[in-house]
Amino acid sequence: MTIDSIAIQPLVALIAGLLILIVPRLLNYIVAVYLIVVGITGLVR
Repeated sequence: MTIDSIAIQPLVALIAGLLILIVPRLLNYIVAVYLIVVGITGLVR
């Protein structure tokens, strides 16, 4: 069973949203990590 990146994106967005609500200072780091991961997966595919 493979995990498609399209299926993971809503889950990642939900977790990131919860973390931002809990600790608003994490916003910059969460956005940066998300953009890096999306960029890498886009290049690999």
